Amino acid sequence: MQLPGDKSISHRYAMLAAVAEGRTEIDNYSTGADCGSTLECLRAMGVQADRSGNRVVIEGTGPGGLSGPRQPLDAGNSGSTIRMLSGILAGQPFESEIGGDESLSRRPMARIIEPLEQMGISIGAQDGGRPPLKIRGGNPRPIVYNLPVASAQVKTAVLFAGMFANGRTTVHEPLPTRNHSEIALREFEADIQVDGLSISIAGGPRLRGQRLCVPADLSSAAFFIAAGLLLPGSRVTLEGVGLNPTRAALLDVLRGMGADIKIARSSTSHGELVGDIEVRSASGATGPILAGGVIEGATTAGVIDEIPMLAVLGAASRQGLTIRDAAELRVKETDRIATVADNLQRMGVEVEVYDDGMKIAGCQRFQAAKLDSFGDHRIAMAFAVAALFADGPSVIENAEAASVSFPEFYDLLEQIRAPGVSMG
Repeated sequence: MQLPGDKSISHRYAMLAAVAEGRTEIDNYSTGADCGSTLECLRAMGVQADRSGNRVVIEGTGPGGLSGPRQPLDAGNSGSTIRMLSGILAGQPFESEIGGDESLSRRPMARIIEPLEQMGISIGAQDGGRPPLKIRGGNPRPIVYNLPVASAQVKTAVLFAGMFANGRTTVHEPLPTRNHSEIALREFEADIQVDGLSISIAGGPRLRGQRLCVPADLSSAAFFIAAGLLLPGSRVTLEGVGLNPTRAALLDVLRGMGADIKIARSSTSHGELVGDIEVRSASGATGPILAGGVIEGATTAGVIDEIPMLAVLGAASRQGLTIRDAAELRVKETDRIATVADNLQRMGVEVEVYDDGMKIAGCQRFQAAKLDSFGDHRIAMAFAVAALFADGPSVIENAEAASVSFPEFYDLLEQIRAPGVSMG
């Protein structure tokens, strides 16, 4: 099975291509609406970005070639777009406004506002540091910034702003986060240095256009890995998936729970580790093979996007699953602690909710139910998988939310679909 391109990498390639010199060709660009929002924002600033299917060609404008947008930039539902693009907007000689849909307008942006203001950039926001953001760009000052909370998007915003500073900008991380930005910056020939948890970039790089291919998205693969683990006697192979070590904590967690997952044909492409993931069923005739366990601390940070899917697997495990240190889930597209618990309870699964996580009882059976994504793509997809294994037909309201990151999801799920699931 082939999956769409990695959303995180697609965003970064497009943004860097826009301020590079020359043409960048990107194959397997994410088909999700979020990455489409990034392209629309770039076009609104005069970037020529042509798209045909999952191939995108961007004509770079160079470091000073972006034009001031005539209207507010629309990031749609994409927190990645607004946070990371704000770093580039900070270095432009014009004022811009960037916002998004109702969901995005509720999400706090203080984590990027603080370091960008330290760099001398004026940023206006709504109460609580929420979008839309009004950014008066200019000449950012180089800074040394200690991330108070591990966040790849905040790190990226600071590094992207640092490209336009006169000097070297350094970010210190409290914990390792996904390093797609560092890899992409190196591919575009920026002067980027990594020393443990410290990352620095020299201002004034002349980025060069590239020919790139985005690996399949591991976060998207998570749903099909889970389906393969739950379906007795199944074997699923997912081809060309990104296996970046800063993202592969999901596979470590699943193996720790007893999952039979193997990697084949691994190689490096444009600095990113890529390979095929082979999954064998973790359900037998006598019940679940997955053990369950506890996810906490740095492990939680490493699988934060996959927790809705892991929660579903936890209910089908022997011991159940406890998730702690996940308070960040409260300020995602939805309060994912609340929406995961709500849907699990609708399916008859026992859940104890904490401020920073939840405890899901094991050896549960999923009851058919009327479910709701609440407009959150990961909730829609996680509970579509859960519904495959319910005791009757289930309906998922607002199922179209999956298109934010994975418009092909239901078509691909149909290939391993059990009877009796409808998507409303």
